[in-house]
Amino acid sequence: MDLTYLPALDHPDLVASPVAGALAGWAHATTVSVAGIDPTLADTAAFTEAYALSMGDSANCVVVAGRRDGEERVAACMVRADTRADVNSVVKRLLDVRKASFLSMDRAVEESGMEYGGITPVGLPATWRLLVDSRVLEIERAVIGSGLRRSKLFLPGRLIGELPGAEVVEGLAG
Repeated sequence: MDLTYLPALDHPDLVASPVAGALAGWAHATTVSVAGIDPTLADTAAFTEAYALSMGDSANCVVVAGRRDGEERVAACMVRADTRADVNSVVKRLLDVRKASFLSMDRAVEESGMEYGGITPVGLPATWRLLVDSRVLEIERAVIGSGLRRSKLFLPGRLIGELPGAEVVEGLAG
């Protein structure tokens, strides 16, 4: 299957509303492309196989939460698709919580304004921390969610570390 890359700024219909808003105000938005995909292939493994792309060129966004002194702490973690976020050690320590777990699908969707399976670091709620594994920055042309299951964003991985609020972390993923 082939992908048609389009300027993301010119195609807000192919991204979730919070993503379109964030791109409109981001200095690097002109380097971001979007491509429509079969929504049944939105999961990374199915997508990379169907479109003949490498798992190492894709990055996934997982949302994690924990509590400390009655305060909930939420973080979106960007890791290469061929790795996994170290939630039980690194993320827990960064959030300074005793236990960290994945945010429920319903909450992640509701609070982000994005579809499950398409959540992306572009346009996340300002109250969430954005933790980016340093290896994501090495991806020449990273494939990430668009906020919708029917499309993907493409951008230099180094720019993910320049998203508003991004914190680049060595060893976030194992």
